[in-house]
Amino acid sequence: MIVDCAIYQHGRRTEGPADFSDALDEARAAGDAFVWIGVHEPTEDEFDRVTEEFALHPLAVEDALKAHQRPKLEVYEDSLFMVLKPVVYEPESDTVSSGELMVFMGDSFVVTVRHGEGAPLGSVRHRLEAEPEVLKHGPTAVLYSIADAVVDHYLEVAEELQTDLEVLEAEVFSPDSGGSRNSASRIYRFKRQILEFRRATGPLAMPLGRLAGVGPPGRAVPYVNESAQPYLRDVSDHLTRVNESVEGLDRLVTDILSAHLAQMSVRQNDDMRKISAWAAMAAVPTMIAGVYGMNFDHMPELRWWWAYPAVILLMATLEVVLYRMFKRRGWL
Repeated sequence: MIVDCAIYQHGRRTEGPADFSDALDEARAAGDAFVWIGVHEPTEDEFDRVTEEFALHPLAVEDALKAHQRPKLEVYEDSLFMVLKPVVYEPESDTVSSGELMVFMGDSFVVTVRHGEGAPLGSVRHRLEAEPEVLKHGPTAVLYSIADAVVDHYLEVAEELQTDLEVLEAEVFSPDSGGSRNSASRIYRFKRQILEFRRATGPLAMPLGRLAGVGPPGRAVPYVNESAQPYLRDVSDHLTRVNESVEGLDRLVTDILSAHLAQMSVRQNDDMRKISAWAAMAAVPTMIAGVYGMNFDHMPELRWWWAYPAVILLMATLEVVLYRMFKRRGWL
């Protein structure tokens, strides 16, 4: 459904017609105005009129309706189409979830299509309406502000994940943890969150680079004001920081998992050595008792008065010797 529709002229919101098709005609007639329409999870029927009035490309429309797209930038004859994936960090469950945000931009219009609850469009619109000096640059200002808000939130999520990783690392390697069986699963779940975050941030680098003019000469993106490219480069630099942070988090989680598995292997070896030591200590008296339990008539020491105490003493002496030997070697 259409959440908001407004005409902006000289950086200020103006009262326009209720029908968005008339709003587009009015904006184009003014020459220095544009219309911004916000749509949230539209159905195909709801979006048909928007497609027809703004002459949107059918491939881009299909992507906007079906969602589940990678971040990308597509240039069509009459419009520009960009996909971003805002992310939401849920501190209660320590999970990262992503939505989708599609931006259609033309000569005098911006159409934003939002899927999920993670897109910060309401705050972006309010902030832009409070900064007419920025908004007067037209649709490019809207595209820049949306990308800037999404990437800035990436930075916040990266900091939250870094904090969670430090807590997880402390728990995994704590002497009191005892090699919890759940540690490996917690590390794996955390790695899945990083992967979800990476799917949003990684593919966005190339589209932002194109918008910022970073690339081969002569490949300028239409409908993008050249004066906005330094600001878009700043957003691209912030995204580079995010991607570097994500790469670092991913490597560190992998190292933590490897170290944890090695730690568990060492502990299992220690346990096996202890079990082997106790089994050896149990085997000695068992062997001696087994010899004297064979019930032969002619066996030495059977008629001795001190035979029983001597055998018990022998067993105890061997047990003490074995215990001290295993203890000295660190098996017990």
